[in-house]
Parts: sequence; structure tokens; C-alpha cells
Amino acid sequence: MSMAISTTAGRLILLLVVSTAASAQEWRFYGGDAGGTRYSPIKQINSQNAKNLQRAWTYHMGELDRGGNATDRHHIAPFESTPLVIDGLLYVSTPSNRVIALDAESGQEIWQFDPQAARTGQREFFQHRGVSYWQSKTGDDRRILYGTFDGRLIALDAKTGKRCRDFGKDGVIDLRVGAADAYPRAEYSVTSPPAVYQDLVITGAAVPEYPSKGPSGLVRAFDVRSGKLVWTFHTIPQPGETGHDSWEQDAWKDRTGANVWSLMSVDAERGLIFLPVGSASYDFYGADRKGMDLFANCLVALEAASGKLVWYYQMVHHDIWDYDMPAQPVLITVRRDGREIPAVAQVTKMGFVFILDRLTGKPLFPVEERPVLKSDVPGEAAWPTQPFPVKPPALVRQSFREADLSTVTPESNRYCTELFHSLENHGMFTPYGLEMTLVVPGTLGGSTWSGGSFDRTSGYLFVNANELGAIGAMEPQTAGAPEKYRRGSKGGEYARFWDEGEWPCQKPPWGTLTAVDVNRGEIAWKVPLGVVDELKTLTGTPNLGGSIATAGGVVFIGATTDSRFRGFDALTGEQLWAATLEASAHATPITFMGKKTGKQFVVIAAGGGGYFRGKVSDTVVAFALPN
Repeated sequence: MSMAISTTAGRLILLLVVSTAASAQEWRFYGGDAGGTRYSPIKQINSQNAKNLQRAWTYHMGELDRGGNATDRHHIAPFESTPLVIDGLLYVSTPSNRVIALDAESGQEIWQFDPQAARTGQREFFQHRGVSYWQSKTGDDRRILYGTFDGRLIALDAKTGKRCRDFGKDGVIDLRVGAADAYPRAEYSVTSPPAVYQDLVITGAAVPEYPSKGPSGLVRAFDVRSGKLVWTFHTIPQPGETGHDSWEQDAWKDRTGANVWSLMSVDAERGLIFLPVGSASYDFYGADRKGMDLFANCLVALEAASGKLVWYYQMVHHDIWDYDMPAQPVLITVRRDGREIPAVAQVTKMGFVFILDRLTGKPLFPVEERPVLKSDVPGEAAWPTQPFPVKPPALVRQSFREADLSTVTPESNRYCTELFHSLENHGMFTPYGLEMTLVVPGTLGGSTWSGGSFDRTSGYLFVNANELGAIGAMEPQTAGAPEKYRRGSKGGEYARFWDEGEWPCQKPPWGTLTAVDVNRGEIAWKVPLGVVDELKTLTGTPNLGGSIATAGGVVFIGATTDSRFRGFDALTGEQLWAATLEASAHATPITFMGKKTGKQFVVIAAGGGGYFRGKVSDTVVAFALPN
């Protein structure tokens, strides 16, 4: 018997196999893959040898002074970037929107692009979570695509860092056109990497949370080569579109918010893109937007090629808590009765994990509509019910009583006890009222943009979360103000339920890492995440920044406020390793296999800044096993 194979076809098959194998050794997407699982099949580092990890290289991005100092944290832009690694190059973005390419195995700088190079005046800084990558089928055209704080979408040559002049105007699209034309001074910023599907680059933006009128939260797809607009999806439905009747009268007109500021996920096989949509503005007062406010607070599935609506699922009705969908949806597989069900998991600030059928949007575990409290704010019409998943259990507490008050120090207990007794307190979904109100979890509680990582073999979804409440009251505004009421407190609009040293007012743990068994809808394990060095107990800490999972059975995460980077046993939650960093790593790590050294590297950005006090740095740090 003889067998002949076309040489060309044989080469093509070989190229595809090699390309797929190579990409599995890299980190080509913010979420590890287009579906945001943040999982690596590399297993050189495993649960037995992770304790031996050592620092391999350190790179300083050169943005140590980012508009503030250690005592003025609210003006320090955080370093939240998650790098990509493709063909031996590591691509990282900075808070001033520079993109830097490094040799992935040595940390040596190869090139950098600075969109503020021609700018006069003070340099600007803002949170920025990373870039995206696209290449043509032949591989001869490779592009880095990313957005900026001033609403530009930029395409760079991945090899040189030069702008792709055929994209938009000299490599740049002004995203404000068509979205913010009537609001030239309003925020319109791209803080997260765009999604890529075939030859489309798809992006949303961060828009104002106050006042209610402003730039559109629409999502748009552009041709990745020319920059031409291909489709637009209105996150606030226009007349004649599905969901438009969820807005009373003309409340939809010029409404800002309901935007995708976080990351989208793509199911390339099925041609679907999943949008985690944020709250409608103004976040805490909805008297001028009565109704369910679609597609705010929804997970929305679209046809990726056309932008056509496939399904939607709303997780908060008429949001007046800033409970927007903060994280990239994770495309998971649920095993049930011998079947494998393609599913999507959405983590939330409420501490819920919604697990839906990826094709239909139907919950795979029961969700109950339960009655919630009315608002006492004049004109406000809180929705009478909210969805509560029966499984998995909530990852954080959703109510608070005096017995929950922290006792870590007498001083903290005294402060928090006095504060607690001054607050209205009726559990989750309590509308901020005319009196100072406690809401648990708050705007930084539950799961944030940190998101989750997924190990398909075990069926575990790893989620880090905050146990952190919020306080505020709805204060009447002067005549002529954009809104009749605005949330406020002596601690500002976004005051937290913590003491003077920013230790949360409830008993620890204050931050956790949880493994959710998505097949059973149960919690496999939960451990405190982080330490407060002044305290002797394992408290966990507030955290921002996600995890990754590996085939070696190690879950890596920074995120905490204690300037540590950790590895946990994926099956048990046991801490296997920890390293001290120059500052807290409020970013998601990556891992890849070096082509030249044959070593598995784990890399994280450690810059501090943002919402939490602490040291500030400008480092990107890589770890590997010793020779």
C-alpha cells in the first residue's frame, strides 16, 4: 500500500500544528486565550518545584512619578498592565499609554512607542490594562492594537513599533468621533485591550459615571487593516431595537454609561463575542431612567462578524449601586450528566458568579428573582426584585451585623463600631438613602475587573474577591445641577467601610482566593489572600489584579496590598510560594516558555498606585526556576 501527500498541503498542516503548539507556549491574549480562561498548558513549574522560583529579570518602565506621591494615592495612576508574549517579544503598556517591547527572556528593551511624544505640557497618566495582537493568515502582517486615555485606537507594527500608516489616519482612529461629538470635554478613554475576531478589532470605552448625559457607551468593530468601521452595537437600544422599551419616555437619549470598559471575550469557533456591560449613568440615581435600563448590567452575546444581538442576560435591574459588570467573561466548559456544555462565567461586584449556557444565555444553575428594598430618595424607583443565583454560593458576605465588626485592634474596633451605629444597614441591594447608608458589598467589593481563571481539567474557576463595604447618602443638589441627588459622605463619593488606616471594618478575611467547582456549582476551597504585616493573624487584604492557572497545578496571583506575588496549589489552595515585590502588583500575571532558554517564565507588573495606599514602583518582574 502506498500513500501520497501534496507537499503544499503537508507543509500547511505542519505549519498549522507548529503555529498552534507555539502559541500555546506564549501568551497571545490578555486572558491567555480569546475566551479569557487565563490558563497555560505549560507545566515546567509545578506544585512540587514552585517553591524554588527565583527572580530572572527586572525591567523599569520609567514612570515612577505618575502624578502624585505615596500620601496622595488618588492621583497616582496604577500600573495594571498584563503583557503579551509573541515570538520571543513581550509587549507591555504603561500608565502614560506607551507601548514597550522587550526581549521576553532577558527583559532587554527592543522598542517603545510613545503617543504623547509630540505633546506639550504636563504628561498625563491613567490606568491601562494592556494591548491586543493580530496577525494575517500568512503571518507577514503583525499588529499591536490598543486604545488610549484620550480616545484613540492605535495600530503598531509588532516588529518595529512604528504606526501602521494604512490603519485609520496614519495608524490612528479617533474613537470620539461618532461617540462623544456633542461632549468634547467629557471622558472617553480606552483602558482595556480591544477584542480581536478574524480581521476585526472591537472596542468599547470608559465614559463618565456622572452626570447622566454624555458620550455613548456603544461598541464598535473596525477593519484591522484599514480601520474602517464595520459594525456598531448600541448598548442603550435605539428606537426599534430590542430592549428600547426598557427605557421610559426619552430616558435613553444622550444617556452615558452602559458601556464596556472592561474586556470582551470571543468564541472564535462559534463566531460569538461576549460583552460585560456597565451601569447606566448616573450610577447612584436613576429617577430620570426608570425601568430595567437594558443593556446596562448585562452580559450580551453578539455575532462577532456583524454585531447582531444573539442573547442578553441582565444581572442587576435598574442599577443604583454601581454594580456594573467589571470583568472579562470566562468561556468555560460545564460537565453534566456525561455531557460537556459550552458555558460562560461572569463574576460580579455582588460576589455572585453567574454561569450561563454560552449559546442561549440560559442559567445552568437556578437563579431566583427575590424582592429587595425600595428607595426613600424622592423620584427614585428601585426595581422591586433582583436576580440571586442559588449556585454557586456567593463568594463574599452580602449582609452585615454588629457581631461582624473587626476586632483586629481596639482602635479599629472603636472607630468601626461608632461608624457602624451611625449608618442605615439593611443588607445587599439597600439603595443609598437620604441617611448615611451601608451597602455590603460596595463598589470595590466582590469580584472586580480582576476576573477569574479556569482549569478545564478540574473544572475549577479561580476568583479573587474583596470583603469591602461602601457608605454614602444621597444628597440634594442645588438648582440647575445636572442631577437632583448625588451620593456623598465626608469620605467622598466613593467612601469605603474601613477605618482610618484603611483596614476594612468587618472581621477578616478582607480578601480571598476561591476555587469554584463549576460542574457542581460549589466552592472547592477558599483561602485568605494577603497579609497585613502589622497584624499577627492571616487577614487577607483588599486586592485588585487577577490570577492565572497552569497545567503544573499552580495558580499565580499578585493583587494584594502587601507587595507580594504568590503561587497556590490549584487543587487545595495551599500557598506554595511567595516573593516580595517593589510595590503591590495590581495587575494580572502571565506565563510563557522561553524559546532560547527552554525555561518557563512567570511575569507580573508591580507598580502600586490606584485605590490603595502603599509603595509605588515602575517594575515588570520575571520569575523562573534556577538552572
